[in-house]
Amino acid sequence: QVQLGESGGGLVQPGRSLRLSCAASGRIFSIYDMGWYRQAPGKQRDLVARITSGGRTNYADSVKGRFTISRDNAKNTVYLQMDSLKPEDTAVYYCYADLLSTYRGGYWGQGTQVTVSS
Repeated sequence: QVQLGESGGGLVQPGRSLRLSCAASGRIFSIYDMGWYRQAPGKQRDLVARITSGGRTNYADSVKGRFTISRDNAKNTVYLQMDSLKPEDTAVYYCYADLLSTYRGGYWGQGTQVTVSS
């Protein structure tokens, strides 16, 4: 069984930073794309950033220049460094991984709350 465990969320003032982490564990043979999505109350879940196994990245326009996604393939872990946070970044952040276990598929973390408020 595969699990994605997230950490690093919390309450932060506008302009400050947070770093999210997500580690994949269990019966894993390969991890392809990893990423972060977010969902604000009453809205759909949207892509924040994705990274391929080779390190290629893409970002939502709203976070370009402020957020940085990275991964440690040896640790099956993906990170999201969030700088210059804004109140509109407030949401539940979900980790995602496209990986090969007993079958290939997409797996989600349980979500971590990020609240940006003064």
